[in-house]
Amino acid sequence: MALVSLVLVSHSLTLARGVKEMADQMADQMADQQVQIAIAAGLIDGRSGAAVLGTDAAQIAAAIERCWTPAGVLILVDLGSAVLSAETALDLLPPAMQASCLISNAPLVEGAVVAALEASLAHSLAVVNQAAETACHLPKILRE
Repeated sequence: MALVSLVLVSHSLTLARGVKEMADQMADQMADQQVQIAIAAGLIDGRSGAAVLGTDAAQIAAAIERCWTPAGVLILVDLGSAVLSAETALDLLPPAMQASCLISNAPLVEGAVVAALEASLAHSLAVVNQAAETACHLPKILRE
């Protein structure tokens, strides 16, 4: 059975790698099947070859194509302009792939961990996204 895959879109490659590490390890502990998590993060400076902050629609589209499954792909983003890049990336994909991709409003870190756990349980794209977006409301500190 195909599982929902995740694509992590971040301006920072370092951040995306850390989020992927957390989500991979949490999901691996809970399920027999491996959730595919791809990264589309950061840019390479043309002059220096150094990693710099930014997002790229073609890089995001390629990440979606690498991990696409019929169950769908949930795209998690860090900041507002990453949404614009992800939307543009979807326009670069064939219509059949576009139909099973969803950009989530979930927070990147908590959302990715929750989404990986839900995807590892073979839940649908809608259920995985709903759980990820619910992470926005999970308190870290209980205050009176």
